[in-house]
Amino acid sequence: MDSKLKKQVSWLVIALVIVLGFSWLAHGFNGAFNKVKVERVYFDTDKGTLSGLLYRPVGDDPRPGVVLTHGYLNSGEMQDANAIELSKRGFAVLALDMYDHGHSALNEGKGGNFFAFWPTSIYDAVQYFYEQPYVLKDEAGNGIIGVTGHSMGGFSTTTAIFLDEQDYNETGIRKIAAGMTHGSDYQWTEMLGAVGIMPGIGAEVIAQNAGGRTLGMLAAQFDEFFFNAEGDPAGTVRKKNYVATASAQAFLQQDAPSADTWYDTPDGGKRIIYQPYEIHPWNHFSTKSTAHTVEFYQTAFADYQAQLSPQPATQQTWIWKELAEFIALIGFVLMFIPLISLMRRLPFLKLAKTERLEPLADAPFNPLRALLLVLGILLPAIIFPAVMDKKLDGTFLTVFKWVSAAIAAGSLALAIMSQAQKKEGRGMAPGLLLVIAGGALFYLLHFKTFADSPTFPAPTTNAIVYWALISGLLSLVMMVVVYLLFLRKQGVRCKNYGVRVSPVAILAGFVTALIAFALGYGLVFLVDGLFVTDFRLWVFAFKTFEPGSILPVFLRYLPFFFVFYFLSGVSIIINTNTVKCQGVRGYFRAILLNAGGIILYLLAHYGLLFIRGTALFPTQSLSSILLFGFVPVLIIAAIFTRALYKRDGNVWTAAFLNAMLMTLVTVANTTVYFQR
Repeated sequence: MDSKLKKQVSWLVIALVIVLGFSWLAHGFNGAFNKVKVERVYFDTDKGTLSGLLYRPVGDDPRPGVVLTHGYLNSGEMQDANAIELSKRGFAVLALDMYDHGHSALNEGKGGNFFAFWPTSIYDAVQYFYEQPYVLKDEAGNGIIGVTGHSMGGFSTTTAIFLDEQDYNETGIRKIAAGMTHGSDYQWTEMLGAVGIMPGIGAEVIAQNAGGRTLGMLAAQFDEFFFNAEGDPAGTVRKKNYVATASAQAFLQQDAPSADTWYDTPDGGKRIIYQPYEIHPWNHFSTKSTAHTVEFYQTAFADYQAQLSPQPATQQTWIWKELAEFIALIGFVLMFIPLISLMRRLPFLKLAKTERLEPLADAPFNPLRALLLVLGILLPAIIFPAVMDKKLDGTFLTVFKWVSAAIAAGSLALAIMSQAQKKEGRGMAPGLLLVIAGGALFYLLHFKTFADSPTFPAPTTNAIVYWALISGLLSLVMMVVVYLLFLRKQGVRCKNYGVRVSPVAILAGFVTALIAFALGYGLVFLVDGLFVTDFRLWVFAFKTFEPGSILPVFLRYLPFFFVFYFLSGVSIIINTNTVKCQGVRGYFRAILLNAGGIILYLLAHYGLLFIRGTALFPTQSLSSILLFGFVPVLIIAAIFTRALYKRDGNVWTAAFLNAMLMTLVTVANTTVYFQR
């Protein structure tokens, strides 16, 4: 075995050992080291199929149960912290995927819109959970079950209690004994009543008709969406004090309540509002919020100590499971480079490798060129707020639209003139590229594209791919401008950008990426089957999915994301294949090019939120949250592009691999309508 082969095999083995070893460790923490059995369950409802992770403490005796669920765009795994901490204290826990999320889906004709997936997800799960022999009931047949959801899952929690009380009026049985919402008030539940989907529901009705249940709310002080005071200025991304609002006072049935304080209610119940110093998605990854959840349920079910194993709320181990999964994620990402390097030894796949050019000499500092580089890094972040929300009617975007048209028209004229003058065709290609970029930008900005539909059924993926295409096309414009101003005189050609127009190399690169992609996700499913874990950090994850539902959707988005990763890859190659950017410096610049502007946006947006109490863009709530999961995507893609170019000498394998991996990550971790 030659030394190079030995090194490649060694790195692949190390990566796999990291993946399997730390996945086993994550499995241990997830199940309290064999004190809790964790498995995925599926069950049918009248609306579709629900799935979730069942955490069942060992032993046959019935015990209090808790149904947990996530918010819009996530899956049941986002409730890992609460599921781990409650189950090791003796609760039976179901961490639910709401309809059209994760492994759950609505039946054909039942979904396809925002008001379809969440209103009954938790209550439908409660019907299943209540019937299980391991879930406790009192002597009258009432369920000893708690319900908790985050964000849209919080609204589903509220509707579940409302529906349970309605059913109690007919059956005399309450299946839900306690409920705690995370990151939600009454905004969307009241909307259900207003539009007639769930007549009679409303904040006052719920507050006055809770049937003596123990209720709680987790209302983060910097929540980007909810808990706003009456008369607040425009924009919800600002500091809040929910207990001072009329809504909170009605919930607690107190005139001047305090946060983190229990109050008795006239119907015999108990209520509390917790206000952690957090933003909305932080609730999922917080020892403080997890402690509040544990404290709430240990208080709510204090009469059932014999069936539980109470522990201090601050005594938490979930973070070690998350750390183990993060290290497994690093091993998973690390695996692809030695895997592809070994695949290059196979007869056909080795043809993906082309001659790697010597690094370009670093040009002397030029202020204009430096300005263009900085602009290229920042521009995706500058356009982000308006483009993600598709609010393209402002002055800036109006000018932007017509500039794109001017670029297309002017470049077409330039290309025709250059060809007519027969300047060796040197002006033709840049002009045509600008025509394509300008025309595509004009189309995207003027016409409705990527609207939610059966063809493109993932709402947030539609926003991301729209922004990605516009960002990629702007990057192309910037590259052509830099080429015309600086690089053409240096003799730079397409091959310096990693673009080798070789059908064989392109096909071999595609097949290489496809095999690596399939093997990678095969490992994801293997780890899930062995350990019921995945590879994740907070909101970013390589996780399993339902192939029959998700793969067709993945294929529809794939070509568009390929355009983005191809263009971003070309930009990385031309800007990092220089003498001074060899080694770590090249990777740092690649990451800066791909994710630098977005990282700066997040730092400015949330830095100002915590410093002055108002975010950089107070109206940017959901869009900004999406970036927490997209930043790791861009960083990993940058690393793959740089590493694979150094081995292949072209952009193709990296562009194909990034498009496949990152498109599936994006689609599998969010809401997907019309799955059936």
